[in-house]
Amino acid sequence: MHRFFLIFLFLILPNLFAQGIQEDRAAENPLALKRVVILTSGLAYYEHSGSISGNVNVPLVFKYNTISDVLKTLVVNDPSSANPVVTYQLEDSFTETSRIAINTSNGIRLFDINEIRSIKFSDPELEQEVRNALDSLDETAGSTSRRLTLNLPGNNQRTVSISYVVPSPVWKVSYRLDLGQQRPLFQGWAIVDNDSDTDWDNVSLSLVAGRPVSFIQNLYPPYYVARPVLPLSIAGAAEARSHDRGYGGEVSEDSAVLYERPADMLYSARSSAPAPAVAREQSNVAGGVVETAQGADAGGQFEFTIRTPVTLNRKMSAMFPLVESNIEARKILFYGGRGRYPRLGAELSNNSGMKLPAGPITVYDGGIYAGDALIEFWNENEKRIISYGEDLTVSAAMNSTTANTVSTVTISGGVMTINRTISFNTSYSFINSDSSAKNMVIEKDKIINTTLASPNAAEQTTTAYRFNISLPANRETVFSVVEQRPMSESITLLSQRPESLLSYSTNQEIPQSIRAGLQRAVELRQAVDSANNNIRNIEADRNRQIAEQDRIRRNLEAVGSQTPQGQTYLTRLTTLDAEIDELTRNLESANTNARAAQTAFENYLANLNLNTD
Repeated sequence: MHRFFLIFLFLILPNLFAQGIQEDRAAENPLALKRVVILTSGLAYYEHSGSISGNVNVPLVFKYNTISDVLKTLVVNDPSSANPVVTYQLEDSFTETSRIAINTSNGIRLFDINEIRSIKFSDPELEQEVRNALDSLDETAGSTSRRLTLNLPGNNQRTVSISYVVPSPVWKVSYRLDLGQQRPLFQGWAIVDNDSDTDWDNVSLSLVAGRPVSFIQNLYPPYYVARPVLPLSIAGAAEARSHDRGYGGEVSEDSAVLYERPADMLYSARSSAPAPAVAREQSNVAGGVVETAQGADAGGQFEFTIRTPVTLNRKMSAMFPLVESNIEARKILFYGGRGRYPRLGAELSNNSGMKLPAGPITVYDGGIYAGDALIEFWNENEKRIISYGEDLTVSAAMNSTTANTVSTVTISGGVMTINRTISFNTSYSFINSDSSAKNMVIEKDKIINTTLASPNAAEQTTTAYRFNISLPANRETVFSVVEQRPMSESITLLSQRPESLLSYSTNQEIPQSIRAGLQRAVELRQAVDSANNNIRNIEADRNRQIAEQDRIRRNLEAVGSQTPQGQTYLTRLTTLDAEIDELTRNLESANTNARAAQTAFENYLANLNLNTD
């Protein structure tokens, strides 16, 4: 009966043995965890090492959602193994149908477990053993762990190490800044979470700040190529059929398609923010000698190594001193153009000798809590401004105006170029009602396509200028910033209408020398227009005379030239011919005068060169 029980366990409970019972895993694994490196990109580097002898199988248990990362990053360092092998349970085996062998009166028979609705045991002892096994299965049914086995063949005693990278909660940082001391003290703490299933026992812990490229590729689930299903060539008798005559054509083949067995790879990182510390006897950051982490560059990133080995049980979190240093700090007020009150702030210089990751800063001043601030990644010897509250003793206001002025005007080759300057004036007004003077940093957003005209900025960012000013006690201070944008307008004078030229010649923004030159151009253009008007008038008179001449000729044809009326028409035709000839001569003269006036206008503009530079 107990043999049947063993068969039952191995056949009906494959997941239990495939996943592995994880009791006393540390005793099974001869390679102890020695080093952990946690990155701000959501990954952690684990390194195990130990001394082994002969052929050794190293069991490695991981969460299901980390297996692909382990297969992608696992590194084995064994000086004596020429062919180390990693084996693991095929993912498909966890979903295969289990079968059970039962010894019946008709012999041993195999049953599909899905077809069995109930099992009754005649042996109470065996039934209890099966119940215990099912209880164990129920406890591990929700397990998301998978086991990898690392086989290291060898003959001698040697030191072996393995390493891999798996997802991990990001390490966090929080800072404290004490502005109440003669030399402001800056202190940082790192918050680390051990969400693994392994206790950290005297491991070397490093924390890396950086942004490496990382991705997930599902190497654990098997992939299959879809293929067409064809009947066996020997299946059944041949069928009698007739065949049509063939003709040319192309046969298309189905492309191979990769598909993945569905697997739930979704997981979420659980994190919780630490509760804020409450100051009791004193809020001064300095609390004794703190041994902080050791910082060093690490391949484009920055690594903090905790100086003493770390012990941290699984599913636990801890805070470790990261940095403590006296830094340069200057108390300031900060105003960015929004709000009624400027912000309390400080200008900090990172002379801690470390590159510091982004995080919150709790500020203390005068022995009490002053506020919270945020800081982005902070490089060595870099200055940063933080703000942590509002100063209610100083009120602020901002006003903006725009002005458009002509800076220079030039005329050359018949083209007038007007260069204008658009000035954006931003005025700040601060009323300091406190009894002490204060230092103010104003941050002015840059206006696109402008340059700073006045005053000079103390510093600038990619999007703003910064100015340092002093606010005397109990006084109002006004500060103005001027930004300018140049604009250029080109005008072809020859094509301008007379009224446009007249408008430019009387525009008081244009210098007098330019307006005088334009006034002469206006006179010449008026002469051209007058000559053209004279031509149009002569042409109109001549056309009227020709029309009258045609009317009289038609009347003459109707009455005859020998009649008294015909004689009158002949006299009138003679007079009209003389008038038309005179108008023709006048038209030719008018055209000559118009061409001369146009030439004079064009030559004047072509030779006119004026500038106010």
